[in-house]
Amino acid sequence: MKFFADTAEIDDIKELAATGLLDGVTTNPSLIHKSGRDFMEVTKEICGIVDGPVSAEVVALDHATMMKEAEVLRKIADNVCIKVPLTIDGLKTCKALTGEGTMVNVTLCFSANQALLAAKAGATFVSPFVGRHDDNGFDGMDLIRDIRLIYDNYLFDTEILVASVRHGMHVLEAAKIGADVMTAPPVVIRALFKHVLTDKGIEGFLADWVKTGQSIV
Repeated sequence: MKFFADTAEIDDIKELAATGLLDGVTTNPSLIHKSGRDFMEVTKEICGIVDGPVSAEVVALDHATMMKEAEVLRKIADNVCIKVPLTIDGLKTCKALTGEGTMVNVTLCFSANQALLAAKAGATFVSPFVGRHDDNGFDGMDLIRDIRLIYDNYLFDTEILVASVRHGMHVLEAAKIGADVMTAPPVVIRALFKHVLTDKGIEGFLADWVKTGQSIV
């Protein structure tokens, strides 16, 4: 499974990229606003930190203006992935852009039927929002299972990018189902490293090492 960071905070991206475990970054207007940075500037900086896809979202709702915005965004760097909403105009834009060789992330997916449409439109990624799905009384992982089954049935190339990830269980279940990518806030990714038994093990080993009176360097 690929790991994307869902953030526009440069320090967090640099820290995670340094682990060698970060495969890409997703942003959206809310994350850009939270960063307090200029949209174009911060997107370009992120693209210089990670080699993988960096999702930059259009804000227009009509196809013609989406295409104009996408033309500007994809000039930022070769690894920019244009993010469009799962609407008729969004999928029309997706079809046009992927036909030109541009990566497209179709976002705000909440049903398997929507994911099917995104795949037929040639989406590089489809982003089902599991956390928000859970918030509304549904099981977000059931959505991932349905999409995985449909995509496997028809050998679609579109990658399932699990979004709105809230905790480690979302990551674990998505990986067990066979999702291609997950994107999560840095705090969720960092939490994956933590386990109480790991901490206790380190504590015990260090205590015993001190008793030896030795030094490695």
